[in-house]
Amino acid sequence: MAHVTIESTDTDYAHAISNGKHQLIADEPPSLGGQGAGMAPFDLYLASLASCTAITLRMYAQKKGWDLGKFSAELTSSRDEAGKLQVHRVLAASGPLSDEQWDRLLDVVSRTPVTLVMREGATITSERATEGR
Repeated sequence: MAHVTIESTDTDYAHAISNGKHQLIADEPPSLGGQGAGMAPFDLYLASLASCTAITLRMYAQKKGWDLGKFSAELTSSRDEAGKLQVHRVLAASGPLSDEQWDRLLDVVSRTPVTLVMREGATITSERATEGR
């Protein structure tokens, strides 16, 4: 499905991330000891959801022949009283969409691939690299 690598740089918390074709830098903000050279891990988490949101809705609108116009989404995260992460999306489109179309888009966005994985959780395993790897 997906494959990324991450390697440290010479700058404290800054790390280079690559999928073999595209690269970006992850870092912590100065308030947490980083240099702010790239997005922090939870920013990247929200960016993953935001990109899946935008791409899925664009695909859906095109399939339906709807004009989204310029689309944007603003995502924020917080923790509830129990400490559980809460993510909120605010979606906007400049295209001439009816209330019924927005209702459908909001239904579709609740089931994007990344939304479903984030809601369901994932099994995460780790191992030590072997020699030569």
